Amino acid sequence: MAAVPKSDQEKRKQISVRGIAQVENVANAKKTFNRHLHYTLVKDRNVATTRDYYFALAHAVWDHQVGRWIRTQQYYYEKDPKRVYYLSLEYYMGRTLSNTMINLGIQGACDEAMYQLGLDIEELEDVEEDAGLGNGGLGRLAACFLDSMATVGLAAYGYGIRYEYGIFAQKIRGGEQIEEPDDWLRFGNPWEKARPEYMLPVNFYGHVQKTNHGYKWVDTQIVFALPYDTPIPGFRNNVVNSLRLWSAKSPNSFNLRFFNDGDYIQAVLDRNLAENISRVLYPNDNFFEGKELRLKQEYFMVAATLQDIIRRFKSSKFGNRNLIRTSFETFPDKVAIQLNDTHPALAIPELMRILIDIEGLVWEKAWDITVATCAYTNHTILPEALERWPVKLLERILPRHLLIIYDINSHLLKEVQKRWPNDVNRLRRMSLVEEEGEKRINMAHLAIVGSHAVNGVAALHSEILRTNLFKDFYELTPEKFQNKTNGITPRRWLALCNPNLADAIAERIGENWLTHLEDLEKLKLLVNDRGFRRTFQIIKQENKMKLAAYIKKEYDITVNPTSMYDVQVKRIHEYKRQLLNCLHIITLYNRIKRDPSSPFVPRTVMIGGKAAPGYYMAKQIIRLFCVVANVVNNDPVVGNKLKVVFLENYRVTLAERVIPAADLSQQISTAGTEASGTGNMKFMLNGALTIGTLDGANIEMKQEMGAENIFIFGMNVEEVEELKRKGYNAWEHYNKNLELKQCLDQISGGFFNPEDPDKFKDVVNVLLNHDRFFLLADYDSYIKCQERVSDMYTNYEEWTKMAILNVASSGKFSSDRTICEYARDIWGIEPSWEKLPAPHEPREVMEDSVPPSST
Repeated sequence: MAAVPKSDQEKRKQISVRGIAQVENVANAKKTFNRHLHYTLVKDRNVATTRDYYFALAHAVWDHQVGRWIRTQQYYYEKDPKRVYYLSLEYYMGRTLSNTMINLGIQGACDEAMYQLGLDIEELEDVEEDAGLGNGGLGRLAACFLDSMATVGLAAYGYGIRYEYGIFAQKIRGGEQIEEPDDWLRFGNPWEKARPEYMLPVNFYGHVQKTNHGYKWVDTQIVFALPYDTPIPGFRNNVVNSLRLWSAKSPNSFNLRFFNDGDYIQAVLDRNLAENISRVLYPNDNFFEGKELRLKQEYFMVAATLQDIIRRFKSSKFGNRNLIRTSFETFPDKVAIQLNDTHPALAIPELMRILIDIEGLVWEKAWDITVATCAYTNHTILPEALERWPVKLLERILPRHLLIIYDINSHLLKEVQKRWPNDVNRLRRMSLVEEEGEKRINMAHLAIVGSHAVNGVAALHSEILRTNLFKDFYELTPEKFQNKTNGITPRRWLALCNPNLADAIAERIGENWLTHLEDLEKLKLLVNDRGFRRTFQIIKQENKMKLAAYIKKEYDITVNPTSMYDVQVKRIHEYKRQLLNCLHIITLYNRIKRDPSSPFVPRTVMIGGKAAPGYYMAKQIIRLFCVVANVVNNDPVVGNKLKVVFLENYRVTLAERVIPAADLSQQISTAGTEASGTGNMKFMLNGALTIGTLDGANIEMKQEMGAENIFIFGMNVEEVEELKRKGYNAWEHYNKNLELKQCLDQISGGFFNPEDPDKFKDVVNVLLNHDRFFLLADYDSYIKCQERVSDMYTNYEEWTKMAILNVASSGKFSSDRTICEYARDIWGIEPSWEKLPAPHEPREVMEDSVPPSST
């Protein structure tokens, strides 16, 4: 382990954004670190590995956090606030060490302690595996929300599944995506605590008996849910909430049929089938597959979580330790359940089952409680992404829940019939049961009917839900529908990933923006401050040089750090239109080749993202980028004018490297297809300018920063709908635009891959004959907009002013703001920025520090 070079001391200057390195804090950090290093059985530091040092530091930070965690949970027990339960099948957490140190305010002390011990804290941080328990935006949003719920003082709990294997590790071999398992737990996880005392049974299969006392679900197969808790610290408020992830465990009993036959091995292997439920995250993004294992995962998480929620509801103190709640009248006053998309929608029939079959409530009362407790967030309008479970599958795996869903549907259709008599088409459209073809249950309809609030995640998206996707339901219950524009946590997406910019901002306007991001508005006064602009430019250039060094090391590609870093990083999907980006790259290449001596703004185009393993077109897009990059990067005529880099295995940790270095952010989905986007917000917060369509949150970003500070191109939603109505003919665009024609001819003719010239004919065929996302219709507008981008980049002072205004206008896009809106408008809780007392302070202080959210 190399000591930190002396020349790096200036880089490590400590200011309050990362925590002041006070002498006593540094000494305590060193002492705790050395104690934990000894616990790992490393007696001699000369034989300790970097991983040993990482675990020692992680456990030292855990020690600093655990007292606050215990205190917070005690506080919730004593005060009995309304609790928020966030149910999500995905949490894309990334790394934990740096984020925890920042939120606890001890990064400076830990950094200085490691330095004094001759260790490089960045090298230790790089040891940590990403917790990649999510596919992309939905899972990363859940992670940001957990951070914000703790920061604004909500008594909140995240619930999900502890997948043994997260989103696959992507390798690019010969231009092909290869999926490798993400064995993120192979070295252990220092940030979780197993809680076997709270292990719970979950039932599957069996059948339903009708008795004199109602229905009974009998002869079920049991799987146990073992919880693992991860602490979620708020930002320097001594609040530490919990993320509880469930792991599937088989019962101890063997399958007696095999055991009695003497097949002991088969009996043991059979037990492992149950544990497959939490084995692996499904890697499909925006695509629904009706797989039995996926249905089991969804119900497994929901069933275990609701048992836990009800246990906590019953046993909360509420003034007397000897009593438990037996009445559910106050359940919606004490419990808020947020469904992150339809994946946890089975919470609605499961809560009904518990209230009716176990707690003995009548149907009407149980339904009122369920609706008042649950709320649903929709994340997509793509039809192929909406969950529709086959009735036969539900009947076999969850027979009681299917009956409850039928009852819910019966009540719904009676209400619709009463409101719109004889409107058979409306009844068919709104039914939870889809009768065409294979009989299916529409989970979005179930989530809407069973919730008191339904929200989209950007203004445009929410409008599309009201006027298009869920128009019938909006007309039935307009009061349910809301908008909650997504946000990102500024702690990870500025303070952690771009510390020099965070320091520069704090030096000028203070640090209040870390919890009140709207304070960045003050930066608008510094746009014409030459000194601040210079500082801003230096920080951006340093970030670009670091990324250039990383690209050289990882991919052996030399990029020009003074070139424009033009970045599109997100899941590979046709609607996100990475192919449009590829057509621009080919257009630039052809222009350079036609006239090598003409002025040209150098660009480094970076693309990153994973394709779902079974998504053929997405994998073809990756293959095409790789062959185009190979030609462009090795053409001596092009030289440093244009480089193309495919960023392998894009994940949270890589995003933290790329986003601070980006000059241009590409957000180019077809208008009306991206629900919101959060990558666009991360780039904006770090001073990259956006080229994009009027889609998702881009529209609100434009409103915040002004049209002059964003590059907008292409059709809007109304124009897209009009094009659909009149019919889209891609050949018209192909025939009238010579540059576009040349690009497509090169792709289909094997120009970039002469060894296999037919490889991409199907890509061109889709663009010309089957394109749902209208790439060619927006090509001309996109190319012209990119020309405006290049022109602006030549005036770097004006570009810098625009970048600063982007940062200054990003206050709305904090997940703190989003969560405060959820709390007030959906959960009925008032957020608080009050601090809880630290562990060394007496417990009586807790009585004097009651956040409004807990009263």
